Amino acid sequence: MKELTIQGIKIKAGEKANIEIPIAKLPTHTLIDLPVFIRSSLHEGPVVLISGGVHGDEINGIATAKKLLEAFDEELDLIRGAVIVIPLVNIYGFLSNSRTFPDGRDLNRSFPGSKKGSLASRIAYILSEEIMPLVDFGIDFHTGGRMISNHPQIRVDFKDKVGVELAKAFGTHYVVHSKHIDKSFRKTAYKSKKHVIVYEGGESMRLDNYAIQEGITGTKRLLHHLEMIHSPQVTQNTLVLKNSTWIRAKASGIFSCAVQLGDFVQKGEVLAHISDPYGQVIVPIKASISGHLIGTNNNPVVNVGDALLHVGEE
Repeated sequence: MKELTIQGIKIKAGEKANIEIPIAKLPTHTLIDLPVFIRSSLHEGPVVLISGGVHGDEINGIATAKKLLEAFDEELDLIRGAVIVIPLVNIYGFLSNSRTFPDGRDLNRSFPGSKKGSLASRIAYILSEEIMPLVDFGIDFHTGGRMISNHPQIRVDFKDKVGVELAKAFGTHYVVHSKHIDKSFRKTAYKSKKHVIVYEGGESMRLDNYAIQEGITGTKRLLHHLEMIHSPQVTQNTLVLKNSTWIRAKASGIFSCAVQLGDFVQKGEVLAHISDPYGQVIVPIKASISGHLIGTNNNPVVNVGDALLHVGEE
């Protein structure tokens, strides 16, 4: 395995290292570090980044990366290559139960970052300059937003052929076409000829054991595909969804959903109802396309135009 260097610290083949990269101080002058964990084998192979908590309130992704790190220390033997695990990227958002930084900036819209920019920009710069040059592939763990649940899925831009191959090897329920977004971690990696896939599962500020386990199992499938571990996982049917559409509320009121994540719905099928608080008005919500339900809004009170149900087409 080639030698890796982070912050001037050299990690030789077969070594483990825990590195804390200084970021900045809180207003209390408490120092904030970015913990990075490296686990390497003795033999040459891919370097895979496993990251969570780019959005600080997406606790599910943090828990998934943490459990994978535990697995590397307790049960998984790397037979080649190395993994770099960063369970919590956005420490500031985590401390405030927020998706963003104290100034409202979204880390995943701040890449490639700047050494002297905002807090978000500085962390983006560390990832872009210190971590990204070392890795070949990456899995970035995310969840749905506040009150939005995502069924386990991998999002990848289909023009990234290597990324699509990785997504299929990960093998969770769905592979969803998602175009690269400007200034995102994924697009910045792609520009550097690195391939990062995004796992979505569960909802922010909640732990979803099923989504966590799917993330762990999928990562093991991918590492086995890359011949980095001897740990074959049970495969499942993975559907490739080329398009996806949000069905939005046609009225404001109390939202009652009649379908579940993972269901296949037919165009014209009644999926939910919106009623006023008095039972005098009931508005049916119908599927605008046929497809698979990959995301739902869990908020019982909605406003007209709110995104309610996310349907993906094969």
